[in-house]
Amino acid sequence: MKTKNIAFIGLLCSVSLILAYIEALLPPIYAAAPGIKLGLANIMSVFALYKYGAKEAATVCLIRISLSALLFGNPWSLAYSAAGAVLSLAVMILLKLSGKFSPVGVSIAGGVCHNLGQILLAMMVLKTIGLGLYMAVLAITGTIAGVLVGFCASLMLKYLKKV
Repeated sequence: MKTKNIAFIGLLCSVSLILAYIEALLPPIYAAAPGIKLGLANIMSVFALYKYGAKEAATVCLIRISLSALLFGNPWSLAYSAAGAVLSLAVMILLKLSGKFSPVGVSIAGGVCHNLGQILLAMMVLKTIGLGLYMAVLAITGTIAGVLVGFCASLMLKYLKKV
């Protein structure tokens, strides 16, 4: 990998971490439905997926998750973020490879799958399937957040072609 690409991946990791930190400082979007976030840090992962590829997108995502948990999280935040990220990345990579989806479509699927991965982990930890009902709310919010993240990543792809 060229030095320039390595440096840019490092920059994406840094910006992703900063966005995660800013989002952690924000008050809950909707207090009655815990866990709902915009996922702004995922803009960098979607951008990396389209600009560089799957390995680089996974690198950006996993470095951000690890450092976020270390700096302003805990082992449980790491576990839940990782569960969501693994499923989300796998689905986004497959959809991108199909060539049939735009960054917005891939991001929507990623947002919903991220929530699904977290809910599945919570269901295993708490040993209850009742949490699955919460997925209806998270599917809607994941779709909305996915549109926002995908749109921002699309703008970055459009305006940062020469990077």
